[in-house]
Amino acid sequence: MSTFNLPDLGEGLQDAEIVAWHVSVNDNVVTDQPLVSVETDKAVVEVPAPHSGRIARLYGEAGQRIGVDAPLADIEENKHSDGGAVVGDISDNDTAAEALNAEETDTIRTATGRVKATPAVRAAAHKLGIDLAIVEGSGADGAISRKDLERAAKVLAVAAPAEPLSGVRRAMAEKMSRAHGEAVPASIHDDADVDDWVGKSGADVMVRLIRAVVAGCQAAPTLNAWFDGAKLERRLHKSVDLGIAVNTDEGLFVPTMRGVDKRSATELREGLERMKADVVKRTIPPEELRGQTITLSNFGTIVGKHAEMVVMSPQVAIFGAGVISEQVVAIAGKAMVRRIMPLSLTFDHRAATGGEAGAFLQAAIIDLEKPD
Repeated sequence: MSTFNLPDLGEGLQDAEIVAWHVSVNDNVVTDQPLVSVETDKAVVEVPAPHSGRIARLYGEAGQRIGVDAPLADIEENKHSDGGAVVGDISDNDTAAEALNAEETDTIRTATGRVKATPAVRAAAHKLGIDLAIVEGSGADGAISRKDLERAAKVLAVAAPAEPLSGVRRAMAEKMSRAHGEAVPASIHDDADVDDWVGKSGADVMVRLIRAVVAGCQAAPTLNAWFDGAKLERRLHKSVDLGIAVNTDEGLFVPTMRGVDKRSATELREGLERMKADVVKRTIPPEELRGQTITLSNFGTIVGKHAEMVVMSPQVAIFGAGVISEQVVAIAGKAMVRRIMPLSLTFDHRAATGGEAGAFLQAAIIDLEKPD
């Protein structure tokens, strides 16, 4: 004997009103057979049976309100499997299969702000302990079907257990979540011909990129700024305090090199070495992880050409470089093999125009294409 409680119907609803029972005490039911219709603030929905069995008791009458997780029915389970479980072969039970097929054609209702699923699918997910937010829907408008839920359940059954993020990775996830809701990002991309660099493969790429960021900020000061979206205010910075994205096994660090517009190439290299050592030893002072006015990501040290990057509020922009590669380009009407660096610039379009972003990228390219 098990007691079936009113499942979470989504939309943050706390209770529902019983409209009509579709079964009576002593009736035999199969998995997903409609038990009762309930009315919420949003719609009238059917609540399905969680498993097959005999109805031993029904709680509540038509017109009565019942809270989420309150008892709905006592169901005496059958001794043998009904073949209609959410995970597994449902074809062994014709009635359950028909119920599934019929339900998949029901009106799709929003379970949360991010997913769509019918009440029966939500109830099945609740029973299995599956967060529908992690299930990819294959139905109309991304709706989650029974088959989607079955597929997710099978994957989760063999996957490692969920583990909470902690430390650097948790901080990174929280910052990225905030950034996603605090900026209106736009990106532009282009390439720089760096074949004329002295030393070529031995050139100090990071120092050249830092210098390019400085050139971009001088051409478009609005990108070296902080923006307050709530007050619609911006603050331009006179100094370029550059955040440099550093990838580690523990997660992403973005330490700050202050005043890079006033440092020589030698000073920049020394600063980069100190910063790298601090990241490896995890001895970065907290104040050096704050206050960036713009960020640089040399993701090309790993892989990739162009990227849609994340702008970290209150910053306005992030500049990135991809993998340098040999490409055939046309120069003076002739095909030549040159070393090309792909570049990306993502900016908060509320605080900067496309023209300003273009001016930044153009200045950065001009600086990067200088031979010295």
